[in-house]
Amino acid sequence: MRAPRLGPLVLVLLMGSVSCGGANGGQGLPLHQITLPPRFEISIYASPVPNARSMALSPHGTLFVGTRTAGNVYAVIDRNRDGKADEVITLLRGLNMPNGVAFRDGALYVAEVNRILRYDDIEAHLKDPPAPVVVYDGLPRDRHHGWKFIAFGPDGWLYVPVGAPCNVCERDDARYASIMRIKPDGTRVEIFARGVRNTVGFDWHPRTREIWFTDNGRDWMGDDLPPDELNHAPRPGLHFGFPYCHGRAVADPGFGKQRRCEEFTPPVMELGPHVAALGMRFYTGTMFPDEFRNQIFVAEHGSWDRNEPIGYRVMLARVADGGAPAYGPFAEGWLHDGHAWGRPVDLLVMPDGAILVSDDEADVIYRISYKK
Repeated sequence: MRAPRLGPLVLVLLMGSVSCGGANGGQGLPLHQITLPPRFEISIYASPVPNARSMALSPHGTLFVGTRTAGNVYAVIDRNRDGKADEVITLLRGLNMPNGVAFRDGALYVAEVNRILRYDDIEAHLKDPPAPVVVYDGLPRDRHHGWKFIAFGPDGWLYVPVGAPCNVCERDDARYASIMRIKPDGTRVEIFARGVRNTVGFDWHPRTREIWFTDNGRDWMGDDLPPDELNHAPRPGLHFGFPYCHGRAVADPGFGKQRRCEEFTPPVMELGPHVAALGMRFYTGTMFPDEFRNQIFVAEHGSWDRNEPIGYRVMLARVADGGAPAYGPFAEGWLHDGHAWGRPVDLLVMPDGAILVSDDEADVIYRISYKK
């Protein structure tokens, strides 16, 4: 049974921009239900931000937010840097699932289903954005797993995933179920990793500069199989098992006889079944205690095809410094008595060390901070 969707708690049609309510924004959300470790606090950073999904921050502090169903991209402004946004601007409208946003050299990059757009000198034109430059328009047009998370790697390439156009299938087109990378001007495109069913979040280790990513497991194998995954690709050319193998050793009922799980790169961690692990970020700030440094925060969007819903939380994956991997809740409470009033999507470490969390169910962006 799917966790019931309660609908947006705040519904506003943004015709231009709105002032955020600061501490009063998101009024009515039961933030008291969110449990955090001692001395951590959660507050509303920006509201309303309808269908808030992936986030990217410019060096000047403008937060860009993509959406999946709304077709909009927002610019969120915190002018006095007090940890509460002052304005949400509807920057772009009518796009095709513009989930992914990235920022580089003054330009905003936006991922639609089948193309990558670039908006130059965007911060000088937040109220009158320029016509986009089409960086690349050769991506598949399938809407099934067609929304994308994008980010620039330390190598200067723009990384772009292409999800499987199905629950589980095999396609001759090698772009499906992959992570691709594209030169910022679109002049070169290559496949970096294969066998990735649907990743909607990745980041690079601060020291090794190697990519780590979440991957959503297939559906309809029961409540407890298969697990979602946290993966690590230290080099290009690796295959992570889809559609033949899920997790470390779960052979697919339909495709598992074709290839063995031992042939593929196993996940670093098996996450919960159907938790929909999306955004993930290494913590690189200095606000939180040292034990969080270079560890991974993961946003679990929450299950939709499980009899007892799980997920709907922010998790902490301890993977650094060669210790035994560990995975456990950091912030939870969006799922209350079997009902979800919020669904975390993406995370972003801010310059002051706080973490932002987007929520496309409650239409807000939260700020998690630590009091020393």
